[in-house]
Amino acid sequence: MDPVSTALIQKALDGLSTRYAFTAQNIANANTPGYRPVHVRFEDDLARAAARGVSAINDVAPHVNVDAAADGGVRLDLELGSASQTALRYRALLDVLSQQMRLERTIISGGR
Repeated sequence: MDPVSTALIQKALDGLSTRYAFTAQNIANANTPGYRPVHVRFEDDLARAAARGVSAINDVAPHVNVDAAADGGVRLDLELGSASQTALRYRALLDVLSQQMRLERTIISGGR
């Protein structure tokens, strides 16, 4: 796998992990009066960095924002949807890494 792809996958996994942690925090605080949900964004920055190379990708950090407009608190339906989507994306990236490792193992072993 080329260095850009490896860096992209690593940063995406990091961003998804951060998002999942804050989504879990939002769900845990759904009944806390005055709690404002926190959301994590990183995909747009990661996509822009991909064109600039590995060092730009490594500099990408997730944006963590408190939802100041959420007067009604946490919407569990949206948070559970976010948790599900995040888990699916994380799993898909792990599958890509797994397939790549299998391919590299096959190459190293001479196809055996």
